[in-house]
Amino acid sequence: MLSGLENPFHLLIIAVVLLLLFGAKRLPEMGRSLGSGMREFRDGIMGREANPPSPNTLRSSSQPAETIRHASPVD
Repeated sequence: MLSGLENPFHLLIIAVVLLLLFGAKRLPEMGRSLGSGMREFRDGIMGREANPPSPNTLRSSSQPAETIRHASPVD
């Protein structure tokens, strides 16, 4: 009678149950967090770094730090 998830009626029932359980506000947040988790997992498997350092960050770290000059005490 009703077999498999290829039936659109089954997908509609699942969507209604999820909407009732979690609410309309929470579903997009859950989708976003699931997508970012899958992306991080895939990048970890492939050996990619999540946020590679920018060239400006590397260049600025090789420059010497500026000297801080303190004002002399007033007598």
